[in-house]
Order: sequence, then structure tokens, then C-alpha cells
Amino acid sequence: MGTIDRNASVYVAGHRGLVGSALVRHLESEGFTNILTATRDEVDLRDQSAVSSWFAANRPDYVFLVAGTVGGILANSTRPAEFIYDNMMIHGTVVHSAHETDVTKLLYLGSSCIYPRHATQPITEEQLLTGPLESTNEWYAVAKIAGIKLCEAYRRQYGRDFISAMPTNLYGPGDNFDLSSSHVIPALMRKFHDAKVAAESGEPNEVTIWGTGSAFREFLHVDDLAAACLFLMEHYSDDGHINVGTGVDLSIRELAEQIRDVVNPGAHLVWDASKPDGTPRKLLDVTRLRELGWEPDIALRDGLESTYRWFLGQIDGERALRGVDDATVTAPH
Repeated sequence: MGTIDRNASVYVAGHRGLVGSALVRHLESEGFTNILTATRDEVDLRDQSAVSSWFAANRPDYVFLVAGTVGGILANSTRPAEFIYDNMMIHGTVVHSAHETDVTKLLYLGSSCIYPRHATQPITEEQLLTGPLESTNEWYAVAKIAGIKLCEAYRRQYGRDFISAMPTNLYGPGDNFDLSSSHVIPALMRKFHDAKVAAESGEPNEVTIWGTGSAFREFLHVDDLAAACLFLMEHYSDDGHINVGTGVDLSIRELAEQIRDVVNPGAHLVWDASKPDGTPRKLLDVTRLRELGWEPDIALRDGLESTYRWFLGQIDGERALRGVDDATVTAPH
């Protein structure tokens, strides 16, 4: 372990996603000069033959495996086959190809949904596989657990330096704001923004939110996660996975109120208790990571404000492409 040569070849699998794009930004800011990426058209990560050929041709020194099919409760509930198949195949092909081409080190990124629904809070790494999963995302969770065990298996059988990190709920620039497949922060941000725009046309300024707002969640800005991934690549080399988070959570109701204050302060919140809340609480124990010497930098309110500014920039860019001028949408003060 130690500082990675900034001229080493580093492959970011999933570079167009929320985490992958943040990781590329962070690696560039840290002086890496040989960052490898591949679009889905260039290599389908579910295809072992295609992935093996790509690795043989490019032979990366380091691999950040952050690709995957992701989404919120609705997406997990309606597309279970895609979530389990895509994710199992993606980590299967990449990990195996990394082994075949003697990659120096690989970091596999999982998800905190791997833990049991009623895990003791805060959740330590040792609670993996100690109880039933949350039913609303078990397909994704099973695939991610398989990824952790895959890395452990290649370490045990072949001595590979393959590590796994489990981040808490993420948000930030590059997130998915589509209401049918997004996670809670971008979904709420989009809903409050749409309500603000609708209210300007005389419609009620209200936002309906799934559940009761009683569930508690922890959130990590994706730029902090990117920094943690590089930190772990340089300072962590153990058999078990390691949690990545802030160690602080808040209720969905409190989160919705913070997003309302950033995006649309005048909005009225309506709670749809007929919809599921998901896991009652999910707070990671990040003691191991802190003992290694890493902590996040970005406060939630600051992260929400910068994410909304990014979202507005995307909307402005889309309008410019369509030749539409709309000066009514402004960034928060």
C-alpha cells in the first residue's frame, strides 16, 4: 500500500454514472494522467468476452469498479430481474478480467443496502448476512453481496488485492433526476422544482412524498465518496469490506424540509402514508474508516445547494439546445 504513481493506468468502470464521473474528476484533480474509460457501446460490462478483450488490450494497473444498474424503491420493485442480473454480471466479468490480467489492485463499490433490514444501528461491517434484507431492494442487495464475496474469493484463492467499500446513500452532481428511477434526494429536488415552476402558472405549490417521513437515512456527497475511494485504494488492503459514510443521519421528513428550503421554500408537503418507507433506519458505523484517517468534508446543506445549482445548469443547457429562453428559473441564494 501507499501513494499510487500518478502515471499508472487507472480504469474507472462506470465513468458516466454518479460515482464514476465524480471519481474521474477527483483523479484528475489529484494529478492522474492515464485514466481509462469505456462507454457501454465500447464494451458491455455484462459480456465476459467483451470485457476480457478490453482488459487484454488495455491492461490497467488499477481498477475502480463503480458501474452498476441503480435506482430507488420504485425502480427496484418494478425491475428486479434487471437489478440482479446486470449487477451480478458486471462485477463478475470485471473482477475475473482483473484477475486474468494481473491488475495490481481493484476496489469494488457496493451499497449499504447489503445489510439486514433490522440491523443494529449504527451498522458495523460484521452485520453482513446476519438477518433478512429489506424487501424493496433485495434484488440489488443480493447482487452487491455477491460482489463482496467475489472479491474475497479471488483474494483467498489467488491472493488478489481486491477490496470492497460500502457507501451510504449518495447524492451530488451527475445524479439521476428522473422520477421513475431516481433516489430520494434527486427525486425530492425534482419534485420541489417542478412544483415551483407549476406554482408560477397558478397551480398549487405542493409536493407529495412517499411514506410517512419517519425513516432515517444517512447521506454522503459523491465528491466525498470519490475522495474516500482513492484514499482506500492507497491505504486499505483487508479481506473484509469497509463502510463509507458520515456517521450522521436524519429523518426523511427533515431531509424533505431541507430540500424544500433550498429549492422551493413556499411549498406545502403532503405525505402519502400508503406508500412504503423502506428500511426504518440505515446508519453506517464508520469507525474503521475514521481510524484509518479519513472523514468527509461536505456538509449536507452545502451539498444540497451545490447539487441544485448543478441541476439548474442542466436544465439551462437543455433549454439552450432547444432554443428556449426561460429566465424564471434561478439558483437559490
